[in-house]
Amino acid sequence: MVLDFKSEEIKKRSVTISGHRTSFSLEEGFWQEVKNLAKSEGLSLNQFVEKVDEARTSNLSSALRILVLNHLKKQLEDNNKNTVSATTLES
Repeated sequence: MVLDFKSEEIKKRSVTISGHRTSFSLEEGFWQEVKNLAKSEGLSLNQFVEKVDEARTSNLSSALRILVLNHLKKQLEDNNKNTVSATTLES
């Protein structure tokens, strides 16, 4: 288990979505992953958060955390499938 308590501090983040400044609170670890997701989607941070804002059913901070969690879970599942497939092929 990796314990990185530097990333647990919650900070206010501000972006412009739909022409309005809005803020939300995220821990540094989630913030870094949101920025990575935006980049991987080929979107600016503002565009990415706006996309999440339009689709969300809870508050923006929670929606971003759940999005990151689901993305990381999918990555882990994909990695596990690839490991199992590789192991099966080697057998």
